[in-house]
Amino acid sequence: MDFRQSYAGLSADDLLNPGVTGHWSVRDIIAHVTTWEEETLKHLAAMLRGEKCPRYSVQYGGINAFNALMTETKKNLTLSEVIRQQADVHARVIRLIESVPEEYLDSKSRFRHRLRMDTYSHYPKHAQAIRRWRNL
Repeated sequence: MDFRQSYAGLSADDLLNPGVTGHWSVRDIIAHVTTWEEETLKHLAAMLRGEKCPRYSVQYGGINAFNALMTETKKNLTLSEVIRQQADVHARVIRLIESVPEEYLDSKSRFRHRLRMDTYSHYPKHAQAIRRWRNL
């Protein structure tokens, strides 16, 4: 995955240095991307059951408030916990995609839209920020 390549080869100290995006470190960005993959799993499963997904504006006061809450929630995870969680959650996303009927993956489906927003259109934004920080 291009996102993982953006931080490949960095030392543990590099991964923990703040300032990559605002005050976030690479570790914080990995935790953030994982949070959105967790959201993907939760919401895509709800869609498969025919349920509506709650709106972030109603439930959390908006996406920025949700991101701040999740950053606070994950701030005490160690680097190894964040890396392990990212690998596990990403593998679960891949397994879910491989298991759904083809019609859910149609480019115009709500399922595909949610998948795109939370994953493969989200990764490049953060990979680019990490590369810019690394001056690659």
